[in-house]
Amino acid sequence: MNTNYKFVISRIEKEYNIQKKIKPFNKYIVLYRAIKTCVLNNEIPHDWLLPSTRVLAQELKLSRTTINKSYELLQLEKLIISKAGSGNKVNYDNSKTNKKDIDNNVKINESLYPKISKKGVSYLKNVTLLNRPHDSNLAFRPGLPPIDVFPVNQWKKILNTYWRHIKSSSLSYSHSAGLEELKKSICNYLNISRNIKCDYEQIVIVSGSLQSLYLIANTLIDKGDSVVLENPIFPNVHSVFKSSEANLIPIDLDDEGISINQMNYIKDKQAKIIHVTPSNHYPLGIKMSLTRRQEVLQWASKNRALIIENDYENEIANSLESIPTIFSLDTEDRTIYMGTFNRLLHPSIRLGYMILPKYLIKSVRALQEHSHRFVTPSIQVVMNQFIEKNYLFQHLKNSIEIGKHRHDLFISTFDAKSKNMYIQNKPFSSFHLLSLFNKDVNPDDEKRIIQELKAHNITVFSLSKCYIGKPKQKGLILGYASVRPNILKQKVERMNKFI
Repeated sequence: MNTNYKFVISRIEKEYNIQKKIKPFNKYIVLYRAIKTCVLNNEIPHDWLLPSTRVLAQELKLSRTTINKSYELLQLEKLIISKAGSGNKVNYDNSKTNKKDIDNNVKINESLYPKISKKGVSYLKNVTLLNRPHDSNLAFRPGLPPIDVFPVNQWKKILNTYWRHIKSSSLSYSHSAGLEELKKSICNYLNISRNIKCDYEQIVIVSGSLQSLYLIANTLIDKGDSVVLENPIFPNVHSVFKSSEANLIPIDLDDEGISINQMNYIKDKQAKIIHVTPSNHYPLGIKMSLTRRQEVLQWASKNRALIIENDYENEIANSLESIPTIFSLDTEDRTIYMGTFNRLLHPSIRLGYMILPKYLIKSVRALQEHSHRFVTPSIQVVMNQFIEKNYLFQHLKNSIEIGKHRHDLFISTFDAKSKNMYIQNKPFSSFHLLSLFNKDVNPDDEKRIIQELKAHNITVFSLSKCYIGKPKQKGLILGYASVRPNILKQKVERMNKFI
């Protein structure tokens, strides 16, 4: 008998004996009530296969007729579903009810439990700042590359080879900072593509940019420490540093990037960190000039601050004209360089990296050992092969060509249909576009538009949400790259009906 059936049958038998004492109904009624109670109390979970009538009859010493009658009553109430050849499955999912209770903040007597830490409360309070929608909509969700052209077969072939030749010793714990071979490949990749020269030991493999920021914030930031941020900025960056109880100093952007004039007038000169996206500012798409990058380095040196260079979508932004990275210009080892493969290949890969100043390496590794541990070694090995076999460069070239075509198609379709919004005028440099309102829109109207679009399977992000404080522009951030051309045109036309 299936081992899982033993637990199910023991629970049914226990409840059967209880029900039998309550009222002496017919045996099939008693059994029906026993199984129903087990299902409603989640003793037998949703989608679980019940024992066959023969097995249950044999274990409970009842006739198969009794079991069949009990199952029929449960089927009438739709508590179980019977499929020919598949048996009887439980059809009662109370996890949705429980989730609803949690989402509705059911009153809990908190005096019965230990007090949540100030940091825990801070992260809870700021979780709404994150842009992490858990839906399946590809149109027009920002942050997605052309995932429909990802070379699945190449990836699968490398992964299959890995599992064919894996040794048992490789199934043990891996180094938390990442596999040596992948870090060396990333070193070579960054040297060729971005003229970045570093020691592979400076590289830490992470699951993505959010984990990098979490590690940096928890390594460097104490309550009240100052952090300089571009304004607007990734909501996720805002959320992490705000949750770390940092003092946020938002700085506007001009045509060359973060405003150095505003930075020079910061009253708090003890800022520990300045976070910038020089290759392709999110969401405005401004590329920081070479002069401004040098000025940011000078400011950081003067104020003994670290620079986080979040090189967002640099492969797309620098496909035509490349400006040296802040990291490559830095002579004082005060730049943390962040990159991710999630926005180049597909988000489910959960793989990114950062290059650390040498003095931070031990502290960040220690925090990683205590928390996230490591990214799955199999993914790291496959990614290493993906780079070494030149598949990454080939895929990037293909993605940029496809992205450019979809970018132009989106703009031409949108401009022909839209009356209340217009696309920001800038060259192709990203897998997202910015659509601005022709007139002022209040926050409630903006939320309503976003919710209506979501109801029609269109996901967009709010530009207002990217601002720290009062937004200076209002609009929608639209990711077009993952949507096939024929669907893209249909979705744009549908979207314009609701704006």
